[in-house]
Amino acid sequence: MANRAQDWIAQAERDLEQARSSRREERHEWACFAGQQAAEKAVKALHLHLGQDAWGHVVARLLTELPVPVPDLLLEKGRVLDTFYVATRYANGHVEGAPFEHYGTLQSQEAIRYAGEILEFVRSQMAQ
Repeated sequence: MANRAQDWIAQAERDLEQARSSRREERHEWACFAGQQAAEKAVKALHLHLGQDAWGHVVARLLTELPVPVPDLLLEKGRVLDTFYVATRYANGHVEGAPFEHYGTLQSQEAIRYAGEILEFVRSQMAQ
């Protein structure tokens, strides 16, 4: 079976571009979700690159399951991104209000920055 790591990293990079585009359009909830998706797909790319499968959507767990050392701060950033997986998309993700009412420039900027840092970590690991 072919190793699809490059396909996953390419999609992760495209998802990060979508996050940036959504932020420019002030669709901050989508920017946050796309950032989470970029990080998730990047980490899955690294798993595949290292010859192992990865399942699930929890970025922090996917990072801890890597057979390489991951900085604690990067794990924390993965945990922040994990909070954007469900609540950004579903009306019952918050006590009240539509998802878009709960996200703004601060959250989308953070999601994009953290996803970019995780992508950079993955790229550096894949380059070794």
